[in-house]
Amino acid sequence: MANHKSALKRIRNSETKRLRNKFQHKTTRNAIKALREIEKKADAEKQLNSVLAMVDKLAKKSIIHNNKAANLKSKLTKHVAAL
Repeated sequence: MANHKSALKRIRNSETKRLRNKFQHKTTRNAIKALREIEKKADAEKQLNSVLAMVDKLAKKSIIHNNKAANLKSKLTKHVAAL
């Protein structure tokens, strides 16, 4: 266990950030799955912008890599265009 106050604070902060990142990542993954299951193009296009914003936010906060975000956005856009 940590011996310094600053180390204890760092542990608390790290845990808080880990849980927040986990929640945001899981929420985005669920939104992506929901978008892929939509079969109507109009509904999918409405949902696409919000999902892309979520992916961008994850990449900006370094929860996912920038290239992964770009690949996800590309695949989702192609999927919606193909409907």
